[in-house]
Amino acid sequence: MRKIILSILGILLVLAAILISNQVIENKEVPKQSFNKIVKTVFVEEVLNKDIPIVINASGNLMAKNKIEIYSEVQGVFNGSDRNFKAGTRFEENDVMLRINQEEFYASLQSQKSNFFNLITAVIPDLRLDYPNDFSKWESYVQKFDFNKPTPELPQFSSDKEKYFISGKGIVTSYYNLRNLEVKLKKHQIKAPFDGVLTEALVSPGTLVRVGQKLGEFIDPSVFEMEVAINASYASLLEVNSPVELHSLDKLQQYSGKIIRINGKVDLTSQTIQVYVQVADKNLKEGMFLEADLVTKSESNVIELSRKLVVNNSAVYTVEKDSILTLKKIQPVFFNSETVVIRGLKNKEIIVTQIPPGAYDGMIVKMNKTN
Repeated sequence: MRKIILSILGILLVLAAILISNQVIENKEVPKQSFNKIVKTVFVEEVLNKDIPIVINASGNLMAKNKIEIYSEVQGVFNGSDRNFKAGTRFEENDVMLRINQEEFYASLQSQKSNFFNLITAVIPDLRLDYPNDFSKWESYVQKFDFNKPTPELPQFSSDKEKYFISGKGIVTSYYNLRNLEVKLKKHQIKAPFDGVLTEALVSPGTLVRVGQKLGEFIDPSVFEMEVAINASYASLLEVNSPVELHSLDKLQQYSGKIIRINGKVDLTSQTIQVYVQVADKNLKEGMFLEADLVTKSESNVIELSRKLVVNNSAVYTVEKDSILTLKKIQPVFFNSETVVIRGLKNKEIIVTQIPPGAYDGMIVKMNKTN
């Protein structure tokens, strides 16, 4: 009996313990977890649409607009010039840059003149008898003939008979052979075609010059051209005589120029067109590398911002309701090397000027205006 009573009490104690523990668990308050929500700060500014001129950036090397390579058309020994034929020497227009020995050629020319003169004097008696009306002009031609001066033009033929007679005597052929030699004689002196400077000299006095040999290079250092490659898609924006601002790489030297030519052909490989810019300044030198800003037409109701702010070339981040980051579609008008001109935003809209890491559409942010 005693064992039964103890068993019943033990069972009651276990049940009581279970009930009490369940009651304690039900009444226990679970502490709420708290999270600190991080709101990122973004730099923003208000949109102000305006008219912006489209400026295309390009670069290239200067080349003299007036530039010639000097070649010899005759053979002989280089006898010198009006000034030293050295790189850097300046010559004025019509100064003799090179003299090539012409003594042998001149003697040959005088011999040809003598033969020509003999042919005419030989037909004078026949002209007196057969062509008395034409005799006086040929006699006058012979009397005025000077071996030390350029050969004068033949008298005009007054009839076909006279022309056939003179031509049959070989006078016309001899005359044009003589004129050809006189032209070649002039090529023994090479004169400066304009005021300029010698940039390359490949011969010195005493050198034997041969036909077709390059002798040097001569440029006008007052006017230069720069050839730049422009994306073919911008061809419609360019016009001849449009202003161009040029500057050195360090932007310390500034120059003004203009577009003088636009190539009508697109390069198949690079899909660019060649644009030629003219610039004049006493401080410029051939071969200098310059950057050019080609000013084209203006676009209205647009803004310019960094290319880093454009997402997928089609959208930018704005802030709406003072705290919600919103990805808004825009229309790119022109891409520069570092900036882009866009259209599609309204005035006073808030645009993000620095995109925060992990930005997404609908993100809660705090604004910090930069202006």
